[in-house]
Amino acid sequence: MNKELNILQENAITLLKELIATPSFSKEEDQTAGLLCRFLGEKNIEHTRVGNNVFALNKHYDEQKPTILLNSHHDTVKPNPQYTKDPFSPVVEEGKLYGLGSNDAGGCLVSLIATFLHFYEKKELAYNIIIAATAEEEISGTGGIEYTLPYLPKIDCAIVGEPTQMQMAVAERGLMVLDCFSHGRAGHAARNEGENAIYKVLQDIEWFKNYQFDKVSELLGSSKMNVTVIETENKAHNVVPAVCKFVVDTRINELYSFEEVIAIINANVQSEVKARSTRLRSTSIPIDHPLVKAGTALGRTYYGSPTTSDKALMPFPSLKMGPGDSARSHTADEYIYIDEISKGIELYIQLLNKIV
Repeated sequence: MNKELNILQENAITLLKELIATPSFSKEEDQTAGLLCRFLGEKNIEHTRVGNNVFALNKHYDEQKPTILLNSHHDTVKPNPQYTKDPFSPVVEEGKLYGLGSNDAGGCLVSLIATFLHFYEKKELAYNIIIAATAEEEISGTGGIEYTLPYLPKIDCAIVGEPTQMQMAVAERGLMVLDCFSHGRAGHAARNEGENAIYKVLQDIEWFKNYQFDKVSELLGSSKMNVTVIETENKAHNVVPAVCKFVVDTRINELYSFEEVIAIINANVQSEVKARSTRLRSTSIPIDHPLVKAGTALGRTYYGSPTTSDKALMPFPSLKMGPGDSARSHTADEYIYIDEISKGIELYIQLLNKIV
Protein backbone atom coordinates (compact mmCIF):
# COMPACT_ATOMS: atom_id res chain seq x y z
CA MET A 1 0.00 0.00 0.00
CA ASN A 2 2.80 2.45 0.88
CA LYS A 3 4.49 1.96 -2.50
CA GLU A 4 1.16 2.34 -4.32
CA LEU A 5 0.32 5.42 -2.24
CA ASN A 6 3.65 7.02 -3.12
CA ILE A 7 2.99 6.43 -6.83
CA LEU A 8 -0.53 7.86 -6.54
CA GLN A 9 0.83 10.93 -4.77
CA GLU A 10 3.57 11.49 -7.36
CA ASN A 11 1.06 11.16 -10.20
CA ALA A 12 -1.31 13.57 -8.46
CA ILE A 13 1.37 16.23 -7.97
CA THR A 14 2.54 15.90 -11.58
CA LEU A 15 -1.04 16.23 -12.84
CA LEU A 16 -1.68 19.25 -10.62
CA LYS A 17 1.42 20.99 -11.96
CA GLU A 18 0.14 20.46 -15.50
CA LEU A 19 -3.29 21.83 -14.56
CA ILE A 20 -1.75 24.93 -12.96
CA ALA A 21 0.33 25.57 -16.07
CA THR A 22 -2.79 25.40 -18.27
CA PRO A 23 -5.16 28.39 -18.01
CA SER A 24 -8.72 27.24 -17.29
CA PHE A 25 -10.91 30.22 -16.47
CA SER A 26 -14.61 29.40 -16.16
CA LYS A 27 -16.12 28.69 -19.60
CA GLU A 28 -12.56 28.45 -20.99
CA GLU A 29 -11.63 24.99 -19.65
CA ASP A 30 -11.16 23.30 -23.02
CA GLN A 31 -7.42 22.69 -22.57
CA THR A 32 -7.61 21.28 -19.05
CA ALA A 33 -10.52 19.04 -20.09
CA GLY A 34 -8.27 17.68 -22.84
CA LEU A 35 -5.41 17.29 -20.39
CA LEU A 36 -7.62 15.24 -18.04
CA CYS A 37 -8.79 13.04 -20.93
CA ARG A 38 -5.19 12.42 -21.90
CA PHE A 39 -4.26 11.53 -18.31
CA LEU A 40 -7.08 8.99 -18.00
CA GLY A 41 -6.34 7.61 -21.46
CA GLU A 42 -2.71 7.02 -20.53
CA LYS A 43 -3.98 4.98 -17.54
CA ASN A 44 -6.14 2.91 -19.95
CA ILE A 45 -9.29 4.20 -18.29
CA GLU A 46 -12.35 4.53 -20.49
CA HIS A 47 -13.78 8.00 -20.02
CA THR A 48 -16.36 10.39 -21.45
CA ARG A 49 -16.18 14.10 -22.17
CA VAL A 50 -19.33 16.21 -22.33
CA GLY A 51 -18.62 19.87 -22.93
CA ASN A 52 -15.63 20.65 -20.75
CA ASN A 53 -16.56 17.96 -18.23
CA VAL A 54 -14.80 14.60 -17.97
CA PHE A 55 -16.03 11.51 -16.12
CA ALA A 56 -15.20 7.81 -15.78
CA LEU A 57 -16.75 4.76 -14.12
CA ASN A 58 -14.85 2.12 -12.16
CA LYS A 59 -13.79 -0.85 -14.30
CA HIS A 60 -16.24 -3.32 -12.75
CA TYR A 61 -19.22 -0.97 -12.58
CA ASP A 62 -22.36 -2.90 -11.60
CA GLU A 63 -25.71 -1.17 -11.97
CA GLN A 64 -27.09 -3.36 -9.16
CA LYS A 65 -24.77 -1.67 -6.65
CA PRO A 66 -25.09 1.81 -5.13
CA THR A 67 -22.84 4.48 -6.66
CA ILE A 68 -20.63 7.12 -5.07
CA LEU A 69 -19.65 10.15 -7.12
CA LEU A 70 -16.26 11.78 -6.57
CA ASN A 71 -16.45 15.31 -7.96
CA SER A 72 -14.35 18.44 -8.10
CA HIS A 73 -13.84 21.24 -10.60
CA HIS A 74 -10.98 22.22 -12.89
CA ASP A 75 -11.99 25.81 -13.66
CA THR A 76 -10.42 28.76 -11.86
CA VAL A 77 -11.11 32.40 -11.21
CA LYS A 78 -8.84 34.95 -12.88
CA PRO A 79 -5.64 35.68 -10.94
CA ASN A 80 -5.74 38.22 -8.15
CA PRO A 81 -3.90 41.40 -9.32
CA GLN A 82 -1.68 41.27 -6.24
CA TYR A 83 0.15 38.11 -7.39
CA THR A 84 3.92 38.37 -6.98
CA LYS A 85 4.51 34.97 -8.63
CA ASP A 86 3.52 33.76 -12.08
CA PRO A 87 0.04 32.27 -11.46
CA PHE A 88 0.65 29.68 -14.19
CA SER A 89 4.08 28.59 -12.98
CA PRO A 90 3.80 25.55 -10.65
CA VAL A 91 6.69 26.29 -8.29
CA VAL A 92 7.39 24.28 -5.12
CA GLU A 93 8.95 26.21 -2.25
CA GLU A 94 9.26 25.03 1.35
CA GLY A 95 6.72 22.27 0.81
CA LYS A 96 4.17 24.56 -0.87
CA LEU A 97 3.02 24.14 -4.46
CA TYR A 98 2.17 27.61 -5.76
CA GLY A 99 -0.11 28.43 -8.68
CA LEU A 100 -3.60 29.52 -9.68
CA GLY A 101 -6.12 26.81 -8.77
CA SER A 102 -3.63 24.83 -6.68
CA ASN A 103 -5.79 25.12 -3.57
CA ASP A 104 -9.19 25.78 -5.16
CA ALA A 105 -9.69 23.14 -6.21
CA GLY A 106 -6.81 21.47 -8.05
CA GLY A 107 -5.45 19.75 -4.97
CA CYS A 108 -8.87 18.28 -4.24
CA LEU A 109 -9.39 17.19 -7.85
CA VAL A 110 -6.08 15.35 -8.23
CA SER A 111 -6.52 13.73 -4.80
CA LEU A 112 -9.95 12.42 -5.82
CA ILE A 113 -8.56 11.21 -9.16
CA ALA A 114 -5.80 9.37 -7.29
CA THR A 115 -8.43 7.82 -5.01
CA PHE A 116 -10.43 6.72 -8.05
CA LEU A 117 -7.31 5.12 -9.53
CA HIS A 118 -6.76 3.19 -6.30
CA PHE A 119 -10.24 1.65 -6.48
CA TYR A 120 -10.60 1.50 -10.26
CA GLU A 121 -9.78 -2.19 -10.86
CA LYS A 122 -11.09 -3.64 -7.58
CA LYS A 123 -13.80 -6.28 -8.09
CA GLU A 124 -14.99 -6.74 -4.52
CA LEU A 125 -16.32 -3.24 -3.93
CA ALA A 126 -19.73 -2.94 -2.28
CA TYR A 127 -20.43 0.12 -4.40
CA ASN A 128 -19.49 1.77 -7.70
CA ILE A 129 -17.25 4.81 -7.90
CA ILE A 130 -17.48 7.53 -10.55
CA ILE A 131 -14.98 10.36 -10.93
CA ALA A 132 -16.19 13.60 -12.51
CA ALA A 133 -13.95 16.61 -13.19
CA THR A 134 -16.34 19.42 -14.02
CA ALA A 135 -16.34 22.98 -15.30
CA GLU A 136 -17.87 26.37 -14.42
CA GLU A 137 -18.02 25.85 -10.66
CA GLU A 138 -16.52 29.24 -9.92
CA ILE A 139 -19.39 31.01 -11.69
CA SER A 140 -22.10 28.49 -10.73
CA GLY A 141 -22.57 27.99 -14.46
CA THR A 142 -25.02 25.64 -16.13
CA GLY A 143 -22.28 23.97 -18.20
CA GLY A 144 -20.64 22.15 -15.28
CA ILE A 145 -21.94 19.50 -12.87
CA GLU A 146 -25.54 20.42 -13.70
CA TYR A 147 -24.86 19.69 -17.38
CA THR A 148 -22.98 16.46 -16.56
CA LEU A 149 -25.43 14.76 -14.20
CA PRO A 150 -27.93 13.64 -16.91
CA TYR A 151 -25.10 11.69 -18.57
CA LEU A 152 -24.27 9.76 -15.39
CA PRO A 153 -25.91 6.64 -13.99
CA LYS A 154 -28.00 6.96 -10.84
CA ILE A 155 -25.92 8.48 -8.04
CA ASP A 156 -26.61 7.61 -4.41
CA CYS A 157 -24.23 10.06 -2.75
CA ALA A 158 -21.17 12.16 -3.48
CA ILE A 159 -17.93 13.53 -2.12
CA VAL A 160 -17.40 17.06 -3.40
CA GLY A 161 -13.76 18.11 -3.40
CA GLU A 162 -13.31 21.61 -2.01
CA PRO A 163 -10.60 22.83 0.39
CA THR A 164 -11.90 22.06 3.90
CA GLN A 165 -8.64 20.91 5.56
CA MET A 166 -10.11 17.40 5.18
CA GLN A 167 -12.85 18.18 7.68
CA MET A 168 -16.47 17.50 6.73
CA ALA A 169 -18.72 20.29 5.48
CA VAL A 170 -22.09 18.60 5.96
CA ALA A 171 -24.22 21.65 5.15
CA GLU A 172 -24.00 24.76 2.98
CA ARG A 173 -25.88 28.00 2.92
CA GLY A 174 -28.03 28.60 -0.11
CA LEU A 175 -27.25 31.62 -2.27
CA MET A 176 -29.99 33.74 -3.80
CA VAL A 177 -29.29 37.11 -5.44
CA LEU A 178 -32.19 39.55 -5.53
CA ASP A 179 -32.64 42.47 -7.91
CA CYS A 180 -34.88 45.08 -6.30
CA PHE A 181 -36.45 48.02 -8.15
CA SER A 182 -38.10 51.19 -6.93
CA HIS A 183 -40.08 53.31 -9.38
CA GLY A 184 -40.50 57.06 -9.01
CA ARG A 185 -40.97 59.86 -11.52
CA ALA A 186 -38.26 61.86 -13.29
CA GLY A 187 -38.03 65.60 -12.81
CA HIS A 188 -35.64 68.57 -12.70
CA ALA A 189 -33.67 68.65 -9.45
CA ALA A 190 -33.46 72.46 -9.42
CA ARG A 191 -37.25 72.78 -9.41
CA ASN A 192 -37.72 69.92 -6.96
CA GLU A 193 -39.87 68.12 -9.49
CA GLY A 194 -40.64 64.42 -9.81
CA GLU A 195 -40.57 61.60 -7.28
CA ASN A 196 -37.08 60.50 -6.25
CA ALA A 197 -36.75 56.71 -6.57
CA ILE A 198 -33.61 56.72 -4.37
CA TYR A 199 -35.54 58.15 -1.44
CA LYS A 200 -38.19 55.49 -1.89
CA VAL A 201 -35.67 52.64 -1.48
CA LEU A 202 -34.09 53.99 1.71
CA GLN A 203 -36.77 52.51 3.95
CA ASP A 204 -36.51 49.14 2.21
CA ILE A 205 -32.72 49.11 2.51
CA GLU A 206 -33.04 49.91 6.20
CA TRP A 207 -35.38 46.91 6.56
CA PHE A 208 -32.87 44.59 4.89
CA LYS A 209 -30.17 45.92 7.20
CA ASN A 210 -32.13 45.26 10.40
CA TYR A 211 -34.28 42.19 9.71
CA GLN A 212 -33.44 39.07 11.72
CA PHE A 213 -34.71 35.63 10.68
CA ASP A 214 -36.33 33.64 13.49
CA LYS A 215 -35.00 30.16 12.67
CA VAL A 216 -31.34 29.67 13.59
CA SER A 217 -29.54 26.56 12.35
CA GLU A 218 -27.19 24.63 14.63
CA LEU A 219 -24.87 24.10 11.64
CA LEU A 220 -25.25 27.31 9.64
CA GLY A 221 -26.47 29.89 12.13
CA SER A 222 -28.83 32.65 11.00
CA SER A 223 -29.79 33.40 7.43
CA LYS A 224 -28.22 36.66 6.24
CA MET A 225 -29.12 39.43 3.81
CA ASN A 226 -26.79 42.19 2.62
CA VAL A 227 -27.45 45.06 0.22
CA THR A 228 -24.36 45.08 -2.00
CA VAL A 229 -25.16 47.34 -5.00
CA ILE A 230 -27.29 50.45 -5.51
CA GLU A 231 -27.59 52.32 -8.81
CA THR A 232 -29.74 54.49 -11.04
CA GLU A 233 -29.65 55.01 -14.79
CA ASN A 234 -28.95 58.72 -14.28
CA LYS A 235 -25.77 60.25 -15.65
CA ALA A 236 -26.77 63.86 -15.00
CA HIS A 237 -26.60 65.41 -11.53
CA ASN A 238 -29.67 67.56 -12.07
CA VAL A 239 -32.25 64.87 -12.88
CA VAL A 240 -34.39 63.29 -10.18
CA PRO A 241 -34.11 59.51 -10.84
CA ALA A 242 -37.24 57.67 -11.93
CA VAL A 243 -35.84 54.21 -11.19
CA CYS A 244 -33.46 52.99 -8.49
CA LYS A 245 -32.14 49.44 -8.45
CA PHE A 246 -30.38 47.71 -5.59
CA VAL A 247 -29.02 44.18 -5.21
CA VAL A 248 -29.36 41.96 -2.15
CA ASP A 249 -27.06 39.00 -1.49
CA THR A 250 -28.95 36.44 0.61
CA ARG A 251 -27.35 33.44 2.32
CA ILE A 252 -30.07 31.10 3.52
CA ASN A 253 -29.79 28.27 6.04
CA GLU A 254 -31.46 24.90 5.60
CA LEU A 255 -34.48 25.89 7.73
CA TYR A 256 -35.94 28.20 5.06
CA SER A 257 -36.90 27.63 1.45
CA PHE A 258 -36.17 30.41 -1.02
CA GLU A 259 -39.91 30.78 -1.56
CA GLU A 260 -40.43 31.44 2.17
CA VAL A 261 -37.69 34.08 2.16
CA ILE A 262 -39.15 35.88 -0.87
CA ALA A 263 -42.59 35.86 0.79
CA ILE A 264 -41.16 37.45 3.96
CA ILE A 265 -39.40 40.12 1.90
CA ASN A 266 -42.46 40.96 -0.20
CA ALA A 267 -44.53 41.36 2.95
CA ASN A 268 -42.11 43.99 4.28
CA VAL A 269 -40.76 46.08 1.39
CA GLN A 270 -42.33 48.30 -1.25
CA SER A 271 -39.74 47.65 -3.95
CA GLU A 272 -40.29 45.14 -6.75
CA VAL A 273 -38.18 42.05 -5.94
CA LYS A 274 -36.90 39.55 -8.52
CA ALA A 275 -34.69 36.54 -7.81
CA ARG A 276 -31.98 36.06 -10.44
CA SER A 277 -31.95 32.31 -9.76
CA THR A 278 -33.15 29.80 -7.18
CA ARG A 279 -30.73 27.03 -8.25
CA LEU A 280 -28.17 27.32 -5.43
CA ARG A 281 -30.26 26.11 -2.52
CA SER A 282 -29.08 25.22 0.96
CA THR A 283 -28.07 21.58 1.32
CA SER A 284 -27.25 19.20 4.13
CA ILE A 285 -26.32 15.55 4.53
CA PRO A 286 -27.62 13.63 7.59
CA ILE A 287 -25.08 13.21 10.37
CA ASP A 288 -25.87 9.47 10.43
CA HIS A 289 -25.13 9.05 6.70
CA PRO A 290 -22.45 6.37 6.06
CA LEU A 291 -20.05 8.94 4.57
CA VAL A 292 -20.27 11.16 7.64
CA LYS A 293 -20.09 8.22 10.06
CA ALA A 294 -16.98 6.96 8.26
CA GLY A 295 -15.37 10.39 8.52
CA THR A 296 -16.22 10.68 12.19
CA ALA A 297 -14.63 7.27 12.81
CA LEU A 298 -11.45 8.67 11.22
CA GLY A 299 -11.40 11.61 13.62
CA ARG A 300 -12.86 14.14 11.16
CA THR A 301 -15.09 16.88 12.54
CA TYR A 302 -18.18 18.25 10.78
CA TYR A 303 -19.45 21.79 10.32
CA GLY A 304 -21.72 24.00 8.25
CA SER A 305 -20.00 25.85 5.41
CA PRO A 306 -20.76 29.53 4.68
CA THR A 307 -19.62 29.13 1.05
CA THR A 308 -21.47 27.59 -1.88
CA SER A 309 -20.15 24.84 -4.17
CA ASP A 310 -21.42 22.33 -6.72
CA LYS A 311 -22.89 20.49 -3.74
CA ALA A 312 -25.83 22.92 -4.09
CA LEU A 313 -26.67 21.46 -7.52
CA MET A 314 -26.73 17.81 -6.49
CA PRO A 315 -30.15 16.17 -5.91
CA PHE A 316 -28.61 13.52 -3.62
CA PRO A 317 -26.69 13.55 -0.31
CA SER A 318 -23.22 15.00 -0.70
CA LEU A 319 -20.29 15.64 1.61
CA LYS A 320 -17.92 18.54 0.91
CA MET A 321 -14.41 17.56 1.95
CA GLY A 322 -10.93 18.07 0.59
CA PRO A 323 -7.29 19.05 1.17
CA GLY A 324 -6.32 22.69 1.32
CA ASP A 325 -7.75 25.66 3.17
CA SER A 326 -10.74 27.70 1.97
CA ALA A 327 -9.08 30.85 3.36
CA ARG A 328 -6.43 30.59 0.61
CA SER A 329 -8.94 30.43 -2.23
CA HIS A 330 -8.86 33.35 -4.68
CA THR A 331 -5.91 34.95 -2.86
CA ALA A 332 -2.69 36.20 -4.43
CA ASP A 333 0.11 33.60 -4.66
CA GLU A 334 -2.35 30.77 -4.02
CA TYR A 335 -0.74 27.55 -2.80
CA ILE A 336 -1.36 24.13 -1.33
CA TYR A 337 1.05 22.07 0.78
CA ILE A 338 2.35 18.96 -0.94
CA ASP A 339 1.74 17.14 2.32
CA GLU A 340 -1.93 18.16 2.29
CA ILE A 341 -2.42 16.34 -1.00
CA SER A 342 -0.62 13.23 0.28
CA LYS A 343 -2.74 13.13 3.42
CA GLY A 344 -5.87 13.93 1.41
CA ILE A 345 -5.43 10.89 -0.83
CA GLU A 346 -4.79 8.66 2.16
CA LEU A 347 -7.84 9.92 4.05
CA TYR A 348 -10.13 9.64 1.02
CA ILE A 349 -9.08 6.01 0.58
CA GLN A 350 -9.56 5.28 4.28
CA LEU A 351 -12.99 6.94 4.21
CA LEU A 352 -14.21 4.82 1.27
CA ASN A 353 -12.74 1.68 2.81
CA LYS A 354 -14.93 2.19 5.86
CA ILE A 355 -18.14 2.18 3.84
CA VAL A 356 -19.65 -1.28 3.42
